[in-house]
Amino acid sequence: MSRADAAQVHGVEELLPDGLVVVGADQRVTFANTEALRILACDRSDLLGRTVVDGLPLRDRDGRDWWAHTTAWNGVSSRTTHREKLLVAPKGHEVLVTARFVRARHNGAVEQVLLGLRDAEGRQLAERDQATVLSTVAHELRAPLTSVTGFTSSLLRRWDRFTDEQKRLMIETIESDATRLTRLITELLDISRLDSDSLNLRLGPVDLQALLRTHVVRYELGRSVGAVQLRLGARATQEGLPQLWADTDRLEQIFFNLIENALTHGDGRVTVTLDRGESLEDFAESVVVLVDDEGDGIPVSDRERIFGRFWHGPSNASTGLGLYVVRGLVEAHGGSVHVTDNESGGARFVVRLPAGMPAVVGG
Repeated sequence: MSRADAAQVHGVEELLPDGLVVVGADQRVTFANTEALRILACDRSDLLGRTVVDGLPLRDRDGRDWWAHTTAWNGVSSRTTHREKLLVAPKGHEVLVTARFVRARHNGAVEQVLLGLRDAEGRQLAERDQATVLSTVAHELRAPLTSVTGFTSSLLRRWDRFTDEQKRLMIETIESDATRLTRLITELLDISRLDSDSLNLRLGPVDLQALLRTHVVRYELGRSVGAVQLRLGARATQEGLPQLWADTDRLEQIFFNLIENALTHGDGRVTVTLDRGESLEDFAESVVVLVDDEGDGIPVSDRERIFGRFWHGPSNASTGLGLYVVRGLVEAHGGSVHVTDNESGGARFVVRLPAGMPAVVGG
């Protein structure tokens, strides 16, 4: 292979997402990409030209020499790979290592050993995150399911013993918990779609003022009068609102979650303000929705963290999914959402959504 070809190959290897170390037939390291050096926390001079025993001593959790255990150069000639294993790197931290043995065709001798390295901390964090997701989902599903099965069982077995008022209360509770289950499952599915970039939006013209007014009416019926108020901002009052194209169902989710969040974690009255906004990236016009509460506000240090998955803060009064879904759905529409303080010191969630036709770029 010419120097130019070798340089091109090594350039490709530098683009790999994992670390790569190449060991020659003489058991000396011939190549290590930048990611491998980062994972091993060493310099290229610490590896290149040195034997693996000296430059890259890998041990299992029991302290045994992995190179002696793998018998890469004197093992079974049909062996070409070694499955991923968690090993201790020279600097004492754990890494995930896979191996591929490149053998000569005529005698099966090992000509190269290709080591794939992955950061074990990232995998462990992902596994812990997955365990947290499963635990949280199981907990959130258990409570409403227990309520639904309990009440339905009681009604089926002792129907005649309950008064009409008791039956109505139990059926209303079942309906409420079933709605809660549906909402939780919808949020979980949306998280999966958002994380995999497979969310589909059904765009169409939306009367956002009417949609928000419907939310306010619902809260008027279910809570004390005046708990949620809707008003138009100054520009919307003077100039009207631009035409908004969006997914109506997704907007329902966004503003249900934001208003519910304000009622649950804020204090006092919740005020929803709809206004005409400035241009937003490629869009000449936008609409802005402010959701204000009269609570103590959100500390600056937490204002990004609250949009993370399963963020509860000091309270466990919600699933911790709502705001993560809100941001994902808003950004899927090409908009943005953030939180700040309002004039009274409470929290203010600011949602900006593109409206009208995209701005013309260039000639």
